Amino acid sequence: MTQAERAALVQAAYQSIARGSQSFAAASRLFAPMTRERAWLLYAWCRAADDMTDGQELGGAAAAVQEDAQAAHARLVALTDAALNSDAPVPAPFAALRLVASETHMPGAFIDDHIAGFALDAADWRPESEDDLLRYCYHVAGSVGCMMAVVMGVDPAEREVLDRASDLGLAFQLANIARDIVPDALAGRCYLPVQWLKAEGLAEADIPLPDHRPKLARMAQRLVELSRPYRASARIGAAHLAPRSRLAVLAADAIYGAIGERVVRRGESAWEERVRTGAAAKLGLFAGALMRAPFAPTYAPRTGLWTRPG
Repeated sequence: MTQAERAALVQAAYQSIARGSQSFAAASRLFAPMTRERAWLLYAWCRAADDMTDGQELGGAAAAVQEDAQAAHARLVALTDAALNSDAPVPAPFAALRLVASETHMPGAFIDDHIAGFALDAADWRPESEDDLLRYCYHVAGSVGCMMAVVMGVDPAEREVLDRASDLGLAFQLANIARDIVPDALAGRCYLPVQWLKAEGLAEADIPLPDHRPKLARMAQRLVELSRPYRASARIGAAHLAPRSRLAVLAADAIYGAIGERVVRRGESAWEERVRTGAAAKLGLFAGALMRAPFAPTYAPRTGLWTRPG
């Protein structure tokens, strides 16, 4: 690949992240240049894979009914395989994966784990228990945390650092689920464990109904409370990263953590409009991350936390 071709892929990846995730785009600016480019390349594939599965574009509203989710997933698997195991032409997001996997020697197991999360969505899967929920969060986000750690230079043999990178992905996904409980339900998706719903006397069909917002607020708070020890674990792991990568991770943790905490504060009104962090709030969160970055948090073992397989 020529330098011009690489630059074109990086630019296309940046356009994807700039439109699909303003929070991640902002945090990624803190990375060193090569790490930033590789993060964008990885994001482009993750975004495309998610969009193919949900029948959406750049993280917009998911289709209420995906025309053929299994066929879309089969195409995702085939294009990913072609990107990683051949020189055949592939769409830009898959060429981006090919490039970043080659440049970082990305373990294929992390890519496979991420695709397994899309397979769950394509199968219209539902979590029965909290453990099921955390397993799903690993596949769709914790595995991305592991891949991002490799992009940031972490040796794939450093098990504990990668476990803590996975923890950050889990925390992000739990905050996202809390924020999107009602929109997900309207799109035919539910990530609240069946056991939680039963404990509140709810069925999945009840979620969009306004009368049940107090119960949804309790479950959203439960999701955010569940995320907090994983965020704390991830901050310990971030101390092993290069300074700019550590700062970017701490900034991303602050932004996504703020989203979850804002959902909790809004309570029953959390789904009247989508919870976001504005530019001024991001600036303040970045400043806080900058102040914390030079200081390693007190070490604590991951006792009691869900742990990725392998």
